[in-house]
Amino acid sequence: MSGQVLRLVLATANPGKAAELTAVLETAEGLADVELVPRPPGLAEPDEDADSLEGNARIKAGAVVAATGEAAVADDTGLEVEALGGAPGLRTARYAGDHATFDDNMAKLLDALAGVADRRARWRTVALVAFPDGREMVAEGVCRGTIAEARRGTAGFGYDPVFVPDDGDGRTLAELTREEKNALSHRGQAFRALAARLAAPRA
Repeated sequence: MSGQVLRLVLATANPGKAAELTAVLETAEGLADVELVPRPPGLAEPDEDADSLEGNARIKAGAVVAATGEAAVADDTGLEVEALGGAPGLRTARYAGDHATFDDNMAKLLDALAGVADRRARWRTVALVAFPDGREMVAEGVCRGTIAEARRGTAGFGYDPVFVPDDGDGRTLAELTREEKNALSHRGQAFRALAARLAAPRA
Protein backbone atom coordinates (compact mmCIF):
# COMPACT_ATOMS: atom_id res chain seq x y z
CA MET A 1 0.00 0.00 0.00
CA SER A 2 3.04 2.22 -0.23
CA GLY A 3 2.39 5.53 -1.94
CA GLN A 4 -1.26 5.67 -0.95
CA VAL A 5 -2.85 7.41 1.99
CA LEU A 6 -4.17 4.69 4.27
CA ARG A 7 -7.00 5.94 6.45
CA LEU A 8 -7.70 3.83 9.53
CA VAL A 9 -10.30 4.44 12.23
CA LEU A 10 -9.10 3.54 15.72
CA ALA A 11 -11.29 0.99 17.44
CA THR A 12 -9.94 1.80 20.89
CA ALA A 13 -11.33 4.53 23.13
CA ASN A 14 -8.47 4.08 25.61
CA PRO A 15 -6.39 7.27 25.28
CA GLY A 16 -3.17 5.61 26.45
CA LYS A 17 -3.50 2.75 23.99
CA ALA A 18 -4.51 5.11 21.18
CA ALA A 19 -1.42 7.26 21.79
CA GLU A 20 0.86 4.21 21.77
CA LEU A 21 -0.40 2.66 18.56
CA THR A 22 -0.56 6.05 16.84
CA ALA A 23 3.09 6.67 17.72
CA VAL A 24 4.08 3.26 16.33
CA LEU A 25 2.04 3.34 13.13
CA GLU A 26 2.80 6.95 12.22
CA THR A 27 6.56 6.35 12.49
CA ALA A 28 6.66 2.86 10.98
CA GLU A 29 9.16 2.43 8.17
CA GLY A 30 7.49 2.27 4.76
CA LEU A 31 4.12 3.43 6.06
CA ALA A 32 4.52 7.19 5.92
CA ASP A 33 1.12 7.92 4.37
CA VAL A 34 -1.20 6.71 7.11
CA GLU A 35 -4.02 8.76 8.58
CA LEU A 36 -5.35 7.58 11.92
CA VAL A 37 -8.85 8.74 12.82
CA PRO A 38 -10.20 8.73 16.41
CA ARG A 39 -12.97 6.34 17.33
CA PRO A 40 -16.33 8.02 16.62
CA PRO A 41 -17.81 9.50 19.80
CA GLY A 42 -20.84 7.70 21.12
CA LEU A 43 -20.08 4.44 19.34
CA ALA A 44 -21.10 1.61 21.66
CA GLU A 45 -18.46 -0.89 22.76
CA PRO A 46 -19.16 -4.36 21.31
CA ASP A 47 -19.29 -7.48 23.46
CA GLU A 48 -15.82 -9.01 23.43
CA ASP A 49 -17.01 -12.59 23.78
CA ALA A 50 -14.59 -14.42 21.50
CA ASP A 51 -12.41 -17.23 22.82
CA SER A 52 -9.15 -15.73 21.57
CA LEU A 53 -7.32 -12.39 21.40
CA GLU A 54 -7.58 -12.43 17.62
CA GLY A 55 -11.31 -13.03 17.82
CA ASN A 56 -11.83 -10.09 20.16
CA ALA A 57 -9.70 -7.82 17.97
CA ARG A 58 -11.80 -8.88 14.98
CA ILE A 59 -15.02 -8.06 16.86
CA LYS A 60 -13.78 -4.59 17.79
CA ALA A 61 -12.50 -3.72 14.33
CA GLY A 62 -15.58 -5.15 12.65
CA ALA A 63 -17.90 -3.05 14.79
CA VAL A 64 -16.12 0.14 13.70
CA VAL A 65 -16.15 -0.90 10.04
CA ALA A 66 -19.88 -1.58 10.26
CA ALA A 67 -20.52 1.80 11.89
CA THR A 68 -18.29 3.93 9.65
CA GLY A 69 -17.85 2.08 6.39
CA GLU A 70 -14.10 2.67 6.70
CA ALA A 71 -11.11 0.46 7.45
CA ALA A 72 -10.48 0.07 11.18
CA VAL A 73 -7.56 -0.99 13.34
CA ALA A 74 -7.99 -2.79 16.64
CA ASP A 75 -6.05 -4.92 19.06
CA ASP A 76 -6.67 -7.21 21.97
CA THR A 77 -4.10 -7.83 24.64
CA GLY A 78 -3.77 -10.37 27.40
CA LEU A 79 -1.47 -10.71 30.39
CA GLU A 80 -0.60 -14.36 31.02
CA VAL A 81 0.97 -15.16 34.38
CA GLU A 82 2.76 -18.49 34.70
CA ALA A 83 1.88 -19.17 38.35
CA LEU A 84 -1.79 -18.39 37.68
CA GLY A 85 -2.12 -20.87 34.83
CA GLY A 86 -2.17 -18.15 32.19
CA ALA A 87 -4.64 -15.88 33.98
CA PRO A 88 -5.89 -13.23 33.69
CA GLY A 89 -5.60 -13.86 29.93
CA LEU A 90 -8.74 -12.88 28.06
CA ARG A 91 -10.07 -11.25 31.23
CA THR A 92 -7.06 -8.98 31.68
CA ALA A 93 -9.09 -5.77 31.51
CA ARG A 94 -11.83 -7.23 33.73
CA TYR A 95 -9.69 -9.32 36.08
CA ALA A 96 -11.17 -7.77 39.24
CA GLY A 97 -14.68 -7.49 37.78
CA ASP A 98 -16.54 -6.13 34.78
CA HIS A 99 -16.24 -2.54 35.99
CA ALA A 100 -12.78 -2.87 37.53
CA THR A 101 -10.27 -0.03 37.38
CA PHE A 102 -6.57 -0.45 36.59
CA ASP A 103 -5.89 -0.10 40.32
CA ASP A 104 -8.41 -2.83 41.14
CA ASN A 105 -6.82 -5.20 38.64
CA MET A 106 -3.28 -4.60 39.86
CA ALA A 107 -4.31 -5.01 43.47
CA LYS A 108 -5.94 -8.38 42.73
CA LEU A 109 -2.90 -9.54 40.78
CA LEU A 110 -0.44 -8.58 43.51
CA ASP A 111 -2.64 -10.27 46.12
CA ALA A 112 -2.81 -13.44 44.01
CA LEU A 113 0.99 -13.54 43.78
CA ALA A 114 1.73 -12.67 47.40
CA GLY A 115 4.49 -15.00 48.57
CA VAL A 116 4.83 -16.60 45.13
CA ALA A 117 8.44 -16.95 43.94
CA ASP A 118 7.70 -17.70 40.28
CA ARG A 119 6.50 -14.37 38.93
CA ARG A 120 7.11 -15.03 35.24
CA ALA A 121 4.55 -13.54 32.86
CA ARG A 122 4.10 -12.44 29.30
CA TRP A 123 2.00 -9.92 27.44
CA ARG A 124 0.48 -10.93 24.11
CA THR A 125 -1.08 -8.47 21.67
CA VAL A 126 -2.92 -9.29 18.46
CA ALA A 127 -3.29 -6.30 16.14
CA LEU A 128 -5.79 -6.41 13.31
CA VAL A 129 -6.92 -4.19 10.46
CA ALA A 130 -10.34 -4.90 8.96
CA PHE A 131 -11.35 -3.46 5.59
CA PRO A 132 -14.90 -2.79 4.36
CA ASP A 133 -14.47 -5.40 1.58
CA GLY A 134 -13.89 -8.13 4.16
CA ARG A 135 -10.11 -8.31 3.92
CA GLU A 136 -8.05 -8.23 7.07
CA MET A 137 -4.43 -8.22 8.19
CA VAL A 138 -3.26 -9.66 11.50
CA ALA A 139 -0.01 -9.52 13.48
CA GLU A 140 1.08 -10.55 16.97
CA GLY A 141 3.60 -9.28 19.51
CA VAL A 142 4.89 -10.87 22.73
CA CYS A 143 6.76 -9.29 25.64
CA ARG A 144 8.11 -11.60 28.34
CA GLY A 145 8.90 -10.47 31.85
CA THR A 146 8.02 -10.76 35.52
CA ILE A 147 5.46 -9.27 37.87
CA ALA A 148 7.04 -6.86 40.37
CA GLU A 149 6.26 -7.23 44.06
CA ALA A 150 4.98 -3.65 44.23
CA ARG A 151 3.92 -0.92 41.82
CA ARG A 152 6.67 1.29 40.41
CA GLY A 153 6.36 4.23 38.04
CA THR A 154 3.60 6.54 36.90
CA ALA A 155 3.79 6.45 33.10
CA GLY A 156 1.77 4.23 30.78
CA PHE A 157 -1.50 2.63 31.80
CA GLY A 158 -3.06 -0.65 32.82
CA TYR A 159 -0.68 -3.07 34.53
CA ASP A 160 2.45 -1.14 33.44
CA PRO A 161 3.53 -0.33 37.04
CA VAL A 162 3.85 -4.04 37.92
CA PHE A 163 5.36 -5.52 34.75
CA VAL A 164 9.16 -5.74 34.37
CA PRO A 165 10.15 -6.72 30.80
CA ASP A 166 12.99 -9.22 30.40
CA ASP A 167 14.57 -7.16 27.62
CA GLY A 168 14.75 -4.00 29.74
CA ASP A 169 17.03 -2.83 32.51
CA GLY A 170 14.93 -3.75 35.53
CA ARG A 171 12.44 -0.91 35.29
CA THR A 172 8.72 -1.54 35.00
CA LEU A 173 6.89 -0.46 31.85
CA ALA A 174 5.56 2.49 33.87
CA GLU A 175 9.11 3.67 34.53
CA LEU A 176 10.02 3.79 30.84
CA THR A 177 9.54 6.67 28.44
CA ARG A 178 6.93 6.15 25.73
CA GLU A 179 9.71 5.62 23.18
CA GLU A 180 11.47 3.06 25.37
CA LYS A 181 8.24 1.20 26.02
CA ASN A 182 7.21 1.15 22.35
CA ALA A 183 10.62 -0.23 21.38
CA LEU A 184 10.16 -3.43 23.38
CA SER A 185 6.50 -3.80 24.30
CA HIS A 186 4.07 -6.38 23.00
CA ARG A 187 1.92 -3.66 21.48
CA GLY A 188 4.88 -1.99 19.79
CA GLN A 189 5.98 -5.33 18.32
CA ALA A 190 2.49 -6.19 17.09
CA PHE A 191 1.85 -2.86 15.42
CA ARG A 192 5.29 -2.69 13.81
CA ALA A 193 4.65 -6.13 12.33
CA LEU A 194 1.21 -5.00 11.20
CA ALA A 195 2.69 -1.84 9.64
CA ALA A 196 5.17 -3.96 7.68
CA ARG A 197 2.32 -6.02 6.25
CA LEU A 198 0.32 -2.94 5.39
CA ALA A 199 3.32 -1.35 3.67
CA ALA A 200 4.18 -4.43 1.62
CA PRO A 201 3.08 -4.18 -2.03
CA ARG A 202 0.24 -6.47 -2.94
CA ALA A 203 0.19 -8.49 -6.15
